[in-house]
Amino acid sequence: MRSSSNTLISMFSRWSKKNIQKKRLIGVTSSLWTTKRFLISLRRKPGGIIALLDETCMLRNSNHETFAEKLYQKFKDNPHFSRPKFSRSDFTIHHYAGNVTYQTDLFLDKNIDYAVNEHQDLLHASTSPFVSSLFPPSEESTKSNKSTKFTSIGSSFKQQLQGLLETLSSTEPHYMRCIKPNNVLKPAIFENSNVLQQLRCGGVLEAIRISCLGYPTRRTFEEFVDRFSVLRPEVLGLCYDEVTATNMVLEKVNLTGYQIGKTKVFLRAGQMAELDARRTEVLSYSASKIQRKVRSFLARRNFIQLRMSSVQLQAMCRGQIARHYYEDLRRKAASLKIQTYYRMHFARKNYKALYSASTTIQSGLRGMTARNEFHFRQQTKAAVIIQSCCRSDLASSRYMGLKKAAITTQCAWRGRVARRELRKLKMAAKESGALQAAKNKLEKQVEELTWRLQLEKRMRTDMEEAKTQENKKLQQQLQELQFQSKETKDILRREQENTKTALEKAALVPEIQIDTTHVDKLTAENENLKTLVISLETKIEETEQKFEEMKKAREELLKIATDAESKINELTNTMLSFQEKLTNMEAENQLLRQQALLHSRLKTISENTSPKSNSTNGSPHYEEQMTPHGTPRAPKDYGNFAHPRASFSERQHDTVDALINCVTENIGFSEGKPVAAITIYKCLVHWKIFETEKTSVFDRLIQIFGSAMQNHDSNEDLAYWLSNSSTLLIILQKSLKAVGSTGTTPHKRPQNQSSFLGRMVFRSSNITVDMDLVRQIEAKYPAFLFKQQLAAFVEGLYGMIRDNVKKELSALLLHAIQVPRIIKASMVRGRSFGSSSLRGRSFSNQGSYWLAIVDNLNELLNILRENCVPAIFIRKIFTQIFSFINAQLFNSLLVRHECCSFSNGEYVKQGLAQLEVWCGEVKPEYAGSALHELRHIRQAVGFLVIFKKFRISYDEIVNDLCPVLSVQQLYKICTQYWDDKYNTESVSEEVLDEMRTLMTEESGHNASEGAFLLDDEISMPISLEEIADSMDVKEFQNVAPPSELVAMSAFQFLKS
Repeated sequence: MRSSSNTLISMFSRWSKKNIQKKRLIGVTSSLWTTKRFLISLRRKPGGIIALLDETCMLRNSNHETFAEKLYQKFKDNPHFSRPKFSRSDFTIHHYAGNVTYQTDLFLDKNIDYAVNEHQDLLHASTSPFVSSLFPPSEESTKSNKSTKFTSIGSSFKQQLQGLLETLSSTEPHYMRCIKPNNVLKPAIFENSNVLQQLRCGGVLEAIRISCLGYPTRRTFEEFVDRFSVLRPEVLGLCYDEVTATNMVLEKVNLTGYQIGKTKVFLRAGQMAELDARRTEVLSYSASKIQRKVRSFLARRNFIQLRMSSVQLQAMCRGQIARHYYEDLRRKAASLKIQTYYRMHFARKNYKALYSASTTIQSGLRGMTARNEFHFRQQTKAAVIIQSCCRSDLASSRYMGLKKAAITTQCAWRGRVARRELRKLKMAAKESGALQAAKNKLEKQVEELTWRLQLEKRMRTDMEEAKTQENKKLQQQLQELQFQSKETKDILRREQENTKTALEKAALVPEIQIDTTHVDKLTAENENLKTLVISLETKIEETEQKFEEMKKAREELLKIATDAESKINELTNTMLSFQEKLTNMEAENQLLRQQALLHSRLKTISENTSPKSNSTNGSPHYEEQMTPHGTPRAPKDYGNFAHPRASFSERQHDTVDALINCVTENIGFSEGKPVAAITIYKCLVHWKIFETEKTSVFDRLIQIFGSAMQNHDSNEDLAYWLSNSSTLLIILQKSLKAVGSTGTTPHKRPQNQSSFLGRMVFRSSNITVDMDLVRQIEAKYPAFLFKQQLAAFVEGLYGMIRDNVKKELSALLLHAIQVPRIIKASMVRGRSFGSSSLRGRSFSNQGSYWLAIVDNLNELLNILRENCVPAIFIRKIFTQIFSFINAQLFNSLLVRHECCSFSNGEYVKQGLAQLEVWCGEVKPEYAGSALHELRHIRQAVGFLVIFKKFRISYDEIVNDLCPVLSVQQLYKICTQYWDDKYNTESVSEEVLDEMRTLMTEESGHNASEGAFLLDDEISMPISLEEIADSMDVKEFQNVAPPSELVAMSAFQFLKS
């Protein structure tokens, strides 16, 4: 035991010297008392104490005196060895802790008292694992049983000590010494002299002395600055390195005797306590200052509460005084009122008596006057009746004469006008026949072009299939030819090698005759194979040329098909235009036929009517014919149909074209509303397009929105058309209603106004459209179909804008989830020093991706606001974008193990803080509940950056920290978490076991492997009712119409 203790202390001394030299400390020396010579004399072979003991044990007739005599002769000159005076078999060794005398009486017996190998093998073969592990197989047992070797306790000790030294040399050990506090074996009693002697003998005091010489307190620069930077705060404000900051702190506290190493600072004993005392003093001063401020705040708050209480008490007292004063005034007013009523009653009683007397006298006088006036009126009425009868008889005779003359004149004039209109109807019938023929011709052309297009498509499909099959065949042939070429080349190479070998052998044996027949045959085959390879290459080139020609032909066919499709579209538009004109003419012809029929009937009635007839045919009802809208039509209105019908139809189509050309361009906004949408709605209402059963205006408007969706990469264009289409959809949702639904009573409309142009006939009449408010309209099927198509376009534009933003954010989110490796060290230094300037630079580097994300959000918000997109769409877009950010970051955190660390949690938390600041700066009507969509990633990041996770229970995690996350998600985060900054542990094993239990119970309900991942919502979460309720129709009243349309006479109704 003494030997092993000396050996360990010697090793500790060497390590201490090596560490001191490695750290390059100045002025440090070790005065360790060394026992190297004694250890050498103890363990060396031959000649060592243990070697002499083994040698004595092997000799017969040897005893302990013989062993002691050998020791005396061998080590008589060794300063660590001596012989007691009064003993023949004892010897004394001078250890570092003192002199120890050993008795050799039982040395020989104990040295040869070893375990038998057979016994060890027997115990090692035991079925009990514990017993088998106590007796591992020795090297001697593995060898043959015939070759036995003497083994002693001393040699075993040397081998075990040597193994221990080798193990300690390869590790960094730490020692623990056990001592015996007292001889009475009772607790809490220490015998000082005995304990001190044990510590000295055990080398503890020597180790402490060496540690004191070698600076026992050692701290890294980062830990030292992190703990004691409060002693000199100015090191946090400037960009110092860790060594400079450490020197500045030590100079501030005036410490001496410390040393600065490569990576650590070395302090003398007690200096760390002094630094802690200074640090505690600074913290105590800061704490007292904070307490002073807090007490001042509490005192001020109590004072304010006391002042408020006194003010309330004073107010109550003053109120009570005012109530008493008011009660006194009320009593005085009551007494005055009682006096007033009494006086009034007395005066009224006198007045009633006087009034009754005067009324009696007046009634008598007025009755006499009334009877006289009644008699005079009876006489006057009789005279008037007689005069009226006479005058009525005279006027009736004059009127009948005038009436007969007027009817005769009107019948003649109306017959003349009807004949003129009949001639015009005949001419219109001829023109309608020509238009019908042109329409049939166009329909035939469209059918022919459609058939040709289908034929071209079928031919193109057949050619593509034939080309694909031919390509497959050519590829197979090419592969076979390449394989044959490769085999041919291999055969040729082998034949050439055989020929070369044969020629070499022939050169060595010149007397043997060479048979060249086989060589010639191989040469001929080689030439044939070369010819075959050349022909195959030629075929391959020809095949490639055919493929290129087929490719060019295919491109030409595609071009022809594209031209045919465009031509068909043009012809379709032309046919629609002709159909509209034809419908217009049919409506006009029907109107003229009705008017002609009316005139013919009138003429027949007038001829059959006698001059004295009082029937309704001669009444003024026919003198004032009513228009379909209820306004009287003057006789001169019949002359309006003399204008050419072709010019009228063209004028109507020009009006529609002017509207289409105007709204196709970006005409801007007025009063925060899109001008194009309001203008389209006003024109459609004024022309009564919604009540039309057949029209092409809706198709042309849909083509405008469809062409706008082709430029799906420009968010500005998409936002402009989203604003117009959504605004128009909101107006239609509030105004359109089905025919026969509850609401306003539907008016009966003439049948001759079923088409668009038929309804525009009365554009110049006295009808005015009230556009101040959106009113209810009984719409037909095309209007509701247009509304459904418009809703589909709104959803498509909304999805394109959202997908464009998601595409831009996806690349940024891949980098925003993980801390860049280049700036990890700067993050640690920035946290340690706390420098504002350093933090600014670090944050600018770290947050470049997050700043780019915020810039994209600001850019999108500006685009949507500039284009006056309704707030409900902006709010829903940002809600879905934040949901996408939450899903991407959270799924990356669960899937990528390197992202689930402490530093990444801090990095992502800083980025989420920027998004929270952005949501706070944006108006709530735009941001809405977007920040709430980040709840998963915020709770996950909050869990990553929390300290001392091993102290948190499962209930605290589920109820307080992460109530939104599921058990699978929490288990994934806890198992993947690793602290790359402070090297702390994750949650305890009890929490993980509880999570595993819950996951096992829930495995039957949800066995999906990716159940813990979040999904992204891709639909538009807005209904038509929400869109309609988001805007008030009164906001459309002050929208100014476009100037280019107002300048035209056909659009003067937009000014109203």
